[in-house]
Amino acid sequence: MIKCQSETICQEKSSAQSWDDVISFTKAKIEELQGALAHHLPAPRWLRSRLARYNLVQGLAPGSQCTPGCSMASKNLMKKLIPWSLLMCLAAFPAFGANTVVEEIVARVNNRIVTLSDYKHSQETTRQEAQQEDPANADKIYKEREKDILRDLIDHQLLLEKASDLGITGDTELIKWLDNMRKEMKMDSMEDLEKAATAQGVSFEDFKQNKRNEIVMQQVIGREVGSHLGQSITKEDEQRYYDEHKKELEHPETVRLSEILVAPKKDAGADENQALAAAHAKADDLLAQIRKGASFEDIAKKSSEGPTAAQGGDLGDFQRGTLAKGLEDKVFAMKAGDISDVTPTKQGLVILKVAEHQTAGIPSFKEIEPRLEEAIYMERLQPALREYLTKLREEAYIPPLKPGYVDTGASPNQTSLVETDQAEAKAKKLAKKKKKLGIL
Repeated sequence: MIKCQSETICQEKSSAQSWDDVISFTKAKIEELQGALAHHLPAPRWLRSRLARYNLVQGLAPGSQCTPGCSMASKNLMKKLIPWSLLMCLAAFPAFGANTVVEEIVARVNNRIVTLSDYKHSQETTRQEAQQEDPANADKIYKEREKDILRDLIDHQLLLEKASDLGITGDTELIKWLDNMRKEMKMDSMEDLEKAATAQGVSFEDFKQNKRNEIVMQQVIGREVGSHLGQSITKEDEQRYYDEHKKELEHPETVRLSEILVAPKKDAGADENQALAAAHAKADDLLAQIRKGASFEDIAKKSSEGPTAAQGGDLGDFQRGTLAKGLEDKVFAMKAGDISDVTPTKQGLVILKVAEHQTAGIPSFKEIEPRLEEAIYMERLQPALREYLTKLREEAYIPPLKPGYVDTGASPNQTSLVETDQAEAKAKKLAKKKKKLGIL
């Protein structure tokens, strides 16, 4: 595929697969342009000289065809003319070709690009996240994050390229993730999942690609950054973090609950008492299996009719005062690991498990040691990741951005384009002008 040379035109598809195809394509377009110009107005001198040079390079008289004996030297020189020739043709015929895609490029990262569409999509996503996070202060949150949108998009391209270098594809993880999603949505096949996405106006291929990108970026971060952080966290670090954050660690009494829900079948014409009796029989049987040693989480995944079945019935944490009085009194009297009897609720019959029970106050070091390690890891991850991304920027080629855009993660040591010939020409022209004015 031939890459575009213009900063404002991205030709994503091309029928040309080799330089010979491109040369033939360009020659045809130039001849087409010659004909068009000849019918309307004399070609300007600069165009005539360019066209003459083109014919000279090809070793052709006007209107003749290249023979198999065209020299390699002429083809190599023609390659240098290709960017100008394509640009001239594209400018003269902006709408040719069904496969031409016109898009504004905001930034380039090696052979990858960030388009204006990418940027606008990220803006909208950031705005939606701010709205969901805190509707009252959404505008303020968005303004704070907006400045880093392009930085994050460039970060993504750097991480995706690094994943390619490391041979990380994310294919296996993507299949597992999609299969879990299919199970959570209780669908029989992946085709059903694709139909559900399409019905909601979502491109399933785009959906999968976005998730694959997310997976490979996480793997790069874990391998290149996270693996080094985990090894450096010591018991002393955990104890110091615990001592420094005791006040923040203080919390009210909470329980973490899991459920198995059995709802009576509400078939048309069915007897309500019979349906309730059948549900009770099923719930009692499930409870008996758990009491005999079966895993609560496995039973929940297989038999619960609640929305949390795929997560093993996990309902999350609840503080005192957030549950119905009768239910609250029951679960807060239980210890971690306890299983309730079958309990009727508005949704149906439930079996509850108290996965965790934390008393009010500051938990002991031993109780939250695993969480302390995770908290330290996350605290150190951001600066370490920023340092790593700065290093990737310095190893990459990122030309100057489109005017009006800023990469807040840019490094002063990044490789930038140096146009020596053009710079020297400008310097000579300026010096000549100063000399003429008597400044020098």
